[in-house]
Amino acid sequence: MDISNIIKIFEDIAVLLEIKGENPFKTKAYINAARTLELLEEDINEIIEKGRLEDIKGVGKAISEKILEYYETGNIVYYEELKASIPDGVFEMLKIPGIGPKKVKTIYEKLGIKSIGELEYACIENRLLKLQGFGKKTQENILKGIEHIKKFQGQYLYGDVYHHAAELKAELLASGLAVSCEVTGSLRRKKEIVKDIDIVASAGSPAELAEFFTKLSSVEDIIAKGDTKASVRLSCGINADLRIVGVDQFPYVLNHFTGSKEHNTAVRHRAKAMGIKVNEYGLFRGEELIPCRDEAEIYKALGLRYIPPELRENTGELEAAERAELPVLIEERDIAGAFHIHSFYSDGSNSIEELAKEAIRLGLSYMGIADHSKSAFYARGLSTDDLKRQLQEIDELNSKYRDFRIFKGIESDILPDGSLDYDEDVLKELDFVVASVHSGFKLEQAAMTERIINALRNKYTTMLGHPTGRILLAREEYQLDVFAVIDAAAEYGKIIEINADPHRLDLGWKYLKYAKEKSVKLSINPDAHDIYGLSNIKYGVGIARKGWLQKSDVINTMSLNEVLKILKKDK
Repeated sequence: MDISNIIKIFEDIAVLLEIKGENPFKTKAYINAARTLELLEEDINEIIEKGRLEDIKGVGKAISEKILEYYETGNIVYYEELKASIPDGVFEMLKIPGIGPKKVKTIYEKLGIKSIGELEYACIENRLLKLQGFGKKTQENILKGIEHIKKFQGQYLYGDVYHHAAELKAELLASGLAVSCEVTGSLRRKKEIVKDIDIVASAGSPAELAEFFTKLSSVEDIIAKGDTKASVRLSCGINADLRIVGVDQFPYVLNHFTGSKEHNTAVRHRAKAMGIKVNEYGLFRGEELIPCRDEAEIYKALGLRYIPPELRENTGELEAAERAELPVLIEERDIAGAFHIHSFYSDGSNSIEELAKEAIRLGLSYMGIADHSKSAFYARGLSTDDLKRQLQEIDELNSKYRDFRIFKGIESDILPDGSLDYDEDVLKELDFVVASVHSGFKLEQAAMTERIINALRNKYTTMLGHPTGRILLAREEYQLDVFAVIDAAAEYGKIIEINADPHRLDLGWKYLKYAKEKSVKLSINPDAHDIYGLSNIKYGVGIARKGWLQKSDVINTMSLNEVLKILKKDK
């Protein structure tokens, strides 16, 4: 038996007991036992064989029995039962630098947080500030610690990687060494979760560009470097690969490394049926290269309209391109306003006026404040009196800004029976209501589906917030018949949110085509908790594009007057 294993188990038991709030003397007994074994000079196996475990100072009957159990079976039932009593993610939170068992216990018990991902999202929503013993600095340190951990996970949110990839591309183009340069792979297709950064560039001197790439300030380690390819690890922990090709080859390589495996396979099968061979080196009819100046010409050579990168997932895009039926996808510049924004009335960091000024700076014509409702105690949800004060402030601000409108809203909790948590006389004073589930995630599918459909039946519900409840890399969707919910939204004329926070991106793109087919309107909402969160909209636009959405499918592309008519009609 390796003594280091049993030492680690006793240390873990002590932590688990502290999280569970067990008697501190019991916790200390395991800590002391671990320290004693750590300093033991004799071989533990010989001590066990001679029956002398209880002779070791600090190792009583209960501890010695567990050592013997591990020696004989390689397992300790008590330890396994302890681990099973606490979600794995809670224990994982202890890996965050500067956060100990007591703080983890508080976070778990008071906020119901069960994973690092949920904790990160709670920090972004400022939910830790209300906990005793926590403050702004603690919350900031936890976020920094989470960032440290994420460097070594191997999977990253699109929103965490996007900026690094954009910076690399900009630096390569600014070098004067790259003729063309583009981010490829899952990042270009705007997948919610990515593993690394892939970049393709063309250059007259590939070796010189590769050398430049490996010496960028953001590079921490060089993994590999050749004349046409370089791989590095960035200081943020993400791997980045650069492929360098000739100018003529660039369109083919860009296309090859952008499409998903399934899309590329479908393209190859189509090309083969036309007597064309397609790969990263070009399009060939026999040995003859079919010259293409860009990706549009590649698809044209295959009898297809140009397929935007976001659609290259083999979900019907080739067939639509052949019939010239691909949609004109929504663009970020189409966004005219933003709903679902939190102020410091609940768990936001900024005043309503600060948020309005930032929205105006971003070129928006309107925004909708939707702080948390009274049931969301964890997020300082608004009492009826607080909400009335907020509505009065919004009236005063609207009288101040002529060409900008602040809509009065609330993010109302959907209660277990599907009702909203304000009375009708309160709800009727609002311009819009975002109805969201924030608790009771473990309902069975039928019950959760009916709960949400009941909320959609409510005449005051304007839109459904983060419909599946997922938090990327942290929490799965709850059990839900999403298609039935979309059908209900169509039946009752309700809007469904695309929550643009990069931790959510919910409703996911795989459901958006169905919503579009059912004529359900979507709203790309930033779910902002500070002025910087307003820029989340760009991530939501990416998901909308992956879901085949056009400008006309999204309510917040409409002008202020058009939105006013819709909200009045809804009421």
